[in-house]
Amino acid sequence: MAYLTDRKRARGLGSAKTGTAHFWAMKVSSVALLILIPFFVFTFGSALGGSYEEILAYYSRPFPAIVAALTILVGFKHFNDGVQVLIEDYVHGTSQKVAIILMTCLSYGAAAVGVFAIAKLAL
Repeated sequence: MAYLTDRKRARGLGSAKTGTAHFWAMKVSSVALLILIPFFVFTFGSALGGSYEEILAYYSRPFPAIVAALTILVGFKHFNDGVQVLIEDYVHGTSQKVAIILMTCLSYGAAAVGVFAIAKLAL
């Protein structure tokens, strides 16, 4: 008979062996967004209301383009992880797998379009 405490049993990361990795990924992306969103608001706010040529000149500088691209990438990854948790909680069976695949394709596709738009402005 093994005498294990609750902490020792939980050390194995649960029955699926992946729950804590997903939890920490959500926490890390939350902290990254906590830092990136104010940078994005301040960089985007100064460009807001400008003409196309002014926006093009502004986003051709590296810092605003990198902040915007990172915000888009981390934001859509965080969105994808959060929606995946919701789908896992409320949808079951084959429709769960289909919904997760569709949401992953949608979020990565939207992130790719956003980064492409920033790259097109920056280059």
